[in-house]
Amino acid sequence: MTSRPASPLVQGSTPAEIVLPPARSPAAIALRRGLSHGGFLIGAGIVGFVVLMALAAPLIAPHDPYAQDVSRRLIPPFWHAKGSVEHLLGTDKLGRDYLSRLIYGSQISLLIGLSAALISGVIGTALGVLAGYYGGRVDAVVSYVVTTRLAMPVVLVALAMASLVGGSLKVVVLVLGFLLWDRFAVVTRAATRQVRNQDFVAAAKAAGFSPVRILAQEILPNILNALIVVATLEMAHAILLEAALSFLGLGVQPPLPSWGLMIAEGKQYMFFQPWVITIPGVALLILVLGINLLGDGVRDITAPEGRH
Repeated sequence: MTSRPASPLVQGSTPAEIVLPPARSPAAIALRRGLSHGGFLIGAGIVGFVVLMALAAPLIAPHDPYAQDVSRRLIPPFWHAKGSVEHLLGTDKLGRDYLSRLIYGSQISLLIGLSAALISGVIGTALGVLAGYYGGRVDAVVSYVVTTRLAMPVVLVALAMASLVGGSLKVVVLVLGFLLWDRFAVVTRAATRQVRNQDFVAAAKAAGFSPVRILAQEILPNILNALIVVATLEMAHAILLEAALSFLGLGVQPPLPSWGLMIAEGKQYMFFQPWVITIPGVALLILVLGINLLGDGVRDITAPEGRH
């Protein structure tokens, strides 16, 4: 009679413990996705560079952006034959250093983009969340307001308001902030309608939480990724609209170094000194591209199941 091999689990012994890998935190997962997302890295690099340039403008600007020297007007950039190392990107029609004005102009663009996105975000998010959560008559009223807003062209209304009140930095921020909230409202309404039927919202209602607490602690944190994406889009939109208004003379007024204003001041020299509009135009292009890439990357990182 042959003997059978002994069982690995002998009476009185304990089974071997299964060691599981440690669970990754949501922050670690988002970091791993971000480091592997090319568009996000490029967008974050561009936006981060512009932000650092704006914050360090007094330290890195080689000249006073408002100092005029007509004897040195329209000096070409350093790569031209008549260029000067003293003014790397040349000077404008009043002899002001173009590189310094470009650096300080990043402050204007970021200030307008962030401020307009913040104002429109507060208005649109409040309307969208209320419409999506309560529905019924509240949803009907908000939908009517959004439809009315969509019927008004943003550029024409902004031009009319700026021409009536007068162009200035404060006017541009307020006008754009009160005109760009519709996308926030539409997106947050749709996202809130999806979240309000979830079990955790029903549990919060059963626990007796107030609607304000449910909206603040249950609804808003779960639609935050959508808000971030819309905010980046509206920030880029506001920067382009400010450049358009400044180009038409109804936005930021001289002598502030706005990139749109720099393009407007150089348009009469565009055929003979094309760099006067090319340099601020390329700066606008790169900044808007970086913001859009950053927003697209945030969407993919926070909601990878929605990628295409």
